Amino acid sequence: MAYVATRGGERAIEQAERLFRGDLGTITRARIDEVRKGLPYLIDRVMGEASLYEPDLAALAIAQAGGELYEAVLLLRAYRTTQPRLAVCEPVAQADLFTVRRISAAFKDIPGGQILGPTLDYSHRLLQVSVLKGEDYTPDQVIPAAEPAPATQPSLAAWQKVQGLIEDYPTETVVPDDIPDLTREPLLFPVNRAHKLQSLARADTGGTLALGYATMRGYGSVHPTVNELRLAEAPVRLRHPRGTVFSAGRVRVSQTEVITKTHELQLGFSATFGWNEVKVISAATLDIASRQPNPHPASNEEFVLYHTEPVESSGFCIHFKLPHYVTFQSSLDALRRVKADKETAASKPVGKEELSEQEDEEEVAL
Repeated sequence: MAYVATRGGERAIEQAERLFRGDLGTITRARIDEVRKGLPYLIDRVMGEASLYEPDLAALAIAQAGGELYEAVLLLRAYRTTQPRLAVCEPVAQADLFTVRRISAAFKDIPGGQILGPTLDYSHRLLQVSVLKGEDYTPDQVIPAAEPAPATQPSLAAWQKVQGLIEDYPTETVVPDDIPDLTREPLLFPVNRAHKLQSLARADTGGTLALGYATMRGYGSVHPTVNELRLAEAPVRLRHPRGTVFSAGRVRVSQTEVITKTHELQLGFSATFGWNEVKVISAATLDIASRQPNPHPASNEEFVLYHTEPVESSGFCIHFKLPHYVTFQSSLDALRRVKADKETAASKPVGKEELSEQEDEEEVAL
């Protein structure tokens, strides 16, 4: 539906769009560069929810949408559908990740050590209001460590499996052409694990947090502990038709494993494009909660995956702004008929027979 019936028709629609574009002004390459440089975590969120890793395009979508995230994600997803799939990358293991941040809340000492990396977790949240007075805010320089941390880190879950703390599942081998792809296939229930993790990877951050938080607070049987959280850069390796594997660069990724203890230790997992810690912790919690017997509605698999889809859910919400004249008027007509029938019945005189029946009912009630 569209506002074609509005007075002015297409011209009014065109002018409405011009008003929106006019508020944003001219979009230049310099603005795109500023968005990309100044809002890296917002860029990461949009890329993750759009299932397309391209920082420049994400910055363009944000600028073109005026910072409206759902519109930016929709723009990027729409662009993605126009692009062909060239190849399937080689699998990436945790040990392959160029790790920038790696922490565990479950253990004080872990193989490879705790690496705080870039974070505000332990900082005071102070607004630098002096910038509004014309004073530039320049952060303090990082002091290099005496010895740099290793570029790659071992898997904590692998160490736990060796210790017999977590069940070790057999490795699956899947032919590239058989890898399920949620961007090309519909989500059907009961959903397989690959589609489930893909859906959580591009789920709405706010929606995932809301449902994950509900589960954490006690509306489910899971109280998670972060087993391992990583911010890293994953190598993109492709196999040439001649068989040679080569690198096409690296992409920023977040991944986490949360652990819960029932009668045994269980892991929940989540990963996504970009650095988005809230998203992966919430999603990993929902992953493990949805696998419990009789999960709470807030962590029910179908409920979670349907209602954290950003484009579909925001589109359904926004569509209520569009014309609903016919359906609403039919509802009003029905209400008017009901009201008229009640008024007619109330004004109708009560006959002797009806009066006698009412008296009999009153005597029975007494």
